[in-house]
Amino acid sequence: MSFRFRGSPNASSGMGVAEHCKGTFLELQRKKAHRYVIFKIDEKKNEVVVERTGSPAESYQDLTSALPDNDCRYAVYDFDFVTSENCQKSKIFFIAWSPASSRIRAKMLYATSKSRIIHELDGVHYEIQATDFTEMDLEVLRERVY
Repeated sequence: MSFRFRGSPNASSGMGVAEHCKGTFLELQRKKAHRYVIFKIDEKKNEVVVERTGSPAESYQDLTSALPDNDCRYAVYDFDFVTSENCQKSKIFFIAWSPASSRIRAKMLYATSKSRIIHELDGVHYEIQATDFTEMDLEVLRERVY
């Protein structure tokens, strides 16, 4: 009989998820320590790792500027907004960034690993799949929360 540890990969879920990813996500979710977190797949380690975080003062434009034009990434973004009742709210978006110009292998790796990282990042409210920046425009986020 074999046992799998929570962070280890298996055939159906692609890569494992580094423990640091969950900790960094919790810092964004609970402590508001980051505006966004960008994750990448480290093929040598066979796991998803944190590539970059954005400070609370950074904007959505900073996140989109940090994404590569020709490679895939995952990102979470803490979207602040005001409701029609004038209440300040925040929702966490998971973005699967897979530009058309990225390698086929990268697209496949990110597609097969996506459900694993979403499962590990407990507390994501909305998910966006984007192949170009128009599919993840700030207006798209606004439309989802209202």
